Amino acid sequence: MQRTGLNFDFLQDEYVICICEGAAEETITNLLLDNDLLLFNRTNLVGKEITRKRKGSEIENLFLHRDYTKAVNIIRILDSKGEKFRLGKLYAERYPVYNIYTRPEIEMLLILAEGHYQKYLQKAKSSQKPSFYCKTELFVKEHIKSKDFLLSYFSNANQLVSAIQQYDQVASKKNEANLCHLLKL
Repeated sequence: MQRTGLNFDFLQDEYVICICEGAAEETITNLLLDNDLLLFNRTNLVGKEITRKRKGSEIENLFLHRDYTKAVNIIRILDSKGEKFRLGKLYAERYPVYNIYTRPEIEMLLILAEGHYQKYLQKAKSSQKPSFYCKTELFVKEHIKSKDFLLSYFSNANQLVSAIQQYDQVASKKNEANLCHLLKL
């Protein structure tokens, strides 16, 4: 049942379990959901909300011990390829898992929205993380990963979509799904 490629249109008609690595990813994803900008919505979101549970066994216990009338897809939104996720044998073939990467970090969306991508690249030559750049160059006294900050900053969802599209153009990796692949465009 595993699909290939970066086309996720099938999510419109199937169930989705959406796992977010951190609070910032969860806030961004909820913003997109609340503004009906994703290929899936809360109606086909299992449990009607995003989960932060990241272990395969936790997902199995919470969501996979049920009968579903449609296919169920597991979407993981994370910034690292190193995080392992395994479902048990009973579930591994029945429930496809798709990783959506925000590498190097979700804060890259703030850098792009502020028009600082080239400036960041200059600083990043010294291996500076996007979160550090945001804290020291853009939003010195802000808690940039906080829900309140992100909701306020991206109160115009079109600004968020624009940053996601820019990320897809400049920072994404070939054949690697990112948030842009989940957008309803």
